[in-house]
Amino acid sequence: MLFSSTLFIYGFLPAVLILYYAVFRPFLKKISYRNVLLFAASIFFYAWGEPRFVFVMLLSIAANWYFALMISRYRETKRARLMLVLSLLFNLGVIFIFKYLMFFCENINMLAGGSLNVPVIDLPIGISFFTFQSISYIADVYRKKGRAQKNILNVGLYIAFFPQLVAGPIVRYQTVAEQIMNRKETLSDFSYGFCRFVAGLAKKVLIANQMALIADAAFTGHASSVMTAWLGAAAYTLQIYFDFSGYSDMAIGLGRMFGFKFLENFNYPYISKSITEFWRRWHMSLGTWFRDYVYIPMGGSRVESRARLILNLFVVWLLTGVWHGASWNFIVWGLYYFVFLVLEKMIYPDALKNATSAPVKTRALWHVYTMAVVMFGWVLFRADTLSGALSYIAAMFGGAGVPFVSDDFLMFVSEKRWYLIFGAVLSCPLAPFISEKLTAFREQSAPRRALSLAADIAYPAAYAALLLLCTAFLLKNTYNPFIYFNF
Repeated sequence: MLFSSTLFIYGFLPAVLILYYAVFRPFLKKISYRNVLLFAASIFFYAWGEPRFVFVMLLSIAANWYFALMISRYRETKRARLMLVLSLLFNLGVIFIFKYLMFFCENINMLAGGSLNVPVIDLPIGISFFTFQSISYIADVYRKKGRAQKNILNVGLYIAFFPQLVAGPIVRYQTVAEQIMNRKETLSDFSYGFCRFVAGLAKKVLIANQMALIADAAFTGHASSVMTAWLGAAAYTLQIYFDFSGYSDMAIGLGRMFGFKFLENFNYPYISKSITEFWRRWHMSLGTWFRDYVYIPMGGSRVESRARLILNLFVVWLLTGVWHGASWNFIVWGLYYFVFLVLEKMIYPDALKNATSAPVKTRALWHVYTMAVVMFGWVLFRADTLSGALSYIAAMFGGAGVPFVSDDFLMFVSEKRWYLIFGAVLSCPLAPFISEKLTAFREQSAPRRALSLAADIAYPAAYAALLLLCTAFLLKNTYNPFIYFNF
């Protein structure tokens, strides 16, 4: 079931909200009853699209509930560390079997001339996300940053909560442990959550889906000119941002509607002036997860030698590439960023520190450099194979004899120019700027406060209209997948 579907928006979500606020909250006042409802709704949500893999989810919940209890019970003994190791083997084993076993067998056969039987295994949606959340739960209990849940349903709610179940953000146990048992739902939080959900829906339906039409045509063999290839890369750059950040906005909004406050996952990454800054703004829940559970335990940047620092970065970015998928494209994509991050940290550290205070022309050059690296990185990410990525990049520079401009390019620009413009504008922090100005406006004189009151009335009406517009697009168009469902 997709967030960006009429079934979810007008069926599943209203039903859960009515049960939560009209039945469970007033008549079954203990928060544990509300947790049971949300857990049951989450399992139903997952089973709607993946009925076979619900058992994988339930097994993961039961195993991690048990491991955490054992770690808590035997905390001061060696058995606690044994339980930690066993839990890691279990979680990593599950994700290896479903996500990497086929890739492993294929490459053993290719590189070593083996004859391993390559099993055909379907990938459970969101397995990377809920597995990382399971590891977070175990690690935080082991490090005393959260108490083990005695009630298995509470563990299930943390791992399987439907807003962030299949495409993140990766929620850390220590950030929501208290909220599971002591959250308070308020009208202001519900209102904020609804607006945030609609904003994310608009990102997905009105921009990402439109950009996907250009990107898919360009990357499936129709990059018929240099300009078409560049346009396809730019469209995918916008598509993946509005697709993934839109889903994160919807997840954060849905969580807030039920009293949960998730951390942000994006902070306008396309305004970055370095690759280091970009990865502090892009998919922040994944970046901080690797930082806190891999990079820092290995020593982080506080190591004695430069070689060890490079090794630590190499491991993190190799794992980042592998996390995204069982493909050489993703591995090369992760190592591609490793190279640029090492260059920035080792060769240009002073320039990067001063980039934000540098003259306008210098900042512009750093921004152009960053976006060029990111865009070529997305070509690696989007292409089906490494050879396909190289062929596409060659087409961007006139390789294979493609012309500079083609009819396809002119057609795409003519039909999608406003979506491209809005996508480029909205990838900048325009909304916070407007919000800041409105806040200052409301603090002015009485006549302006009267106008501000009118704006307060128009605000929810505007979001309701935006929801109706998104609904019209959903009914009209058939293209509607989420990119990160594959991970």
